[in-house]
Amino acid sequence: MLTAFTNFIELHLAGPMAKIANQRHLRAIRDGIIATLPLIIVGSFFLIIAFPPLPQSWGIYQFLSSNAATILLPYRMTMYIMSLYATFGIGASLSKTYNLDVVSGGILSTIAFLLTFVPVNIPLEAAEAAGTSGFVLPMANLGGGGMFVGIITSIFAVEVYRLTDKSKFKITMPDQVPPAVARSFESLTPTLIVILVISTISYYIGFDWHSAVSKIVSPLISATDTLPSVLLLIFMITFFWAFGIHGVSIIGSLARPLWLQILEANTTAAAAGETLPNIAAEPFYQWFIWIGGSGCTIGLAILLAFTAKSKYASKLGKAIITPSIFNINEPVIFGVPIVLNPTLIIPFILTPMACATIAWFATRLGFVSAVTITAPWTLPGPIGAYLATGGDWRAAVLNCLLIVLSVVMYYPFVKIYDKNELAKEHALEQEKSETEELVSTTVVESKS
Repeated sequence: MLTAFTNFIELHLAGPMAKIANQRHLRAIRDGIIATLPLIIVGSFFLIIAFPPLPQSWGIYQFLSSNAATILLPYRMTMYIMSLYATFGIGASLSKTYNLDVVSGGILSTIAFLLTFVPVNIPLEAAEAAGTSGFVLPMANLGGGGMFVGIITSIFAVEVYRLTDKSKFKITMPDQVPPAVARSFESLTPTLIVILVISTISYYIGFDWHSAVSKIVSPLISATDTLPSVLLLIFMITFFWAFGIHGVSIIGSLARPLWLQILEANTTAAAAGETLPNIAAEPFYQWFIWIGGSGCTIGLAILLAFTAKSKYASKLGKAIITPSIFNINEPVIFGVPIVLNPTLIIPFILTPMACATIAWFATRLGFVSAVTITAPWTLPGPIGAYLATGGDWRAAVLNCLLIVLSVVMYYPFVKIYDKNELAKEHALEQEKSETEELVSTTVVESKS
């Protein structure tokens, strides 16, 4: 039964899923967004500095909170406008797959994205008071709210660049011209087309890109921030992993733009001192669901390291416990293995779903703060949970409780797995003993 099901998965799903994961546009989106992670991680930590997890009566808290607007400026110039950086990354990544100039593709994508913004002309008196010239950009759409517009315009810009390059509809310079200068002239034609098309749509036709895309995407964001959606994503990721397909790579490529918008809404609310509106941002998965890695395998690693009686499981457990603490679990998935293992696939899927349900209601009921920070994913669970929630010690406690739950849920299945490994080892020892006895008897007979 399992063999037939496995063959079906490999024949009908593995190939198409691998193609989806490696599709050039999806890969460019994934790479472009991932390229912004350093800015998101570092920028979000200024939220903790501006609103430190300290008693409000302390002088340091009062000093930091009174200067929060200034402290938050690095955050506003990094994570708060992450879509601006992501569009450059997407354009550069997609250009690379077409063997086009990476820098030119990134710049084209950025200008295409910026041309979807209509600067607001503020009254002269207000402009003078603010020290501006009268025109301002709507900054909110430079953040997570503009991510999907950035994706669309980045792909459009690079495709125009590709078509002009392929059709030779470009200005070609002699070989003696320096490469940097030649690339600039080659980019003139696609730059002209991109600017004319996007400008016409935005300024002369009056199409509001951000409002239109927001109306389309808002139901998806709302649906993503629900418990059924969280459980569905967990099931899909762990299901693919169970058959050796990188579930996070496939599902994450599709869900990450939505996760970023959910997280950006929380960070914006936190910076404004408002109630956090969302739960299921990506750090929620990282610190309350993927503890130890996909499948919440920290419990499995602990059990193998400290309770296994078979030699293989015991040695493997001691080897994988340290990577698991830092959320690296490929050694678990492929070393145990969990892939195509009918015994361990069950807790591999059910454990993170149980953790998600508990963490969801704990956050919804206010027992734990919602996530606002993208902490480095290699941090040990309790530390990462503490930082991701802006310094909520209850999140660290919840993370520890979920680790205990992981141990409990994996325990009966690990006992079965360990018993089977022990039986294999006994069988091998018995076979080895019988072989040695047979060889010894043969030697004696030959001597006689």
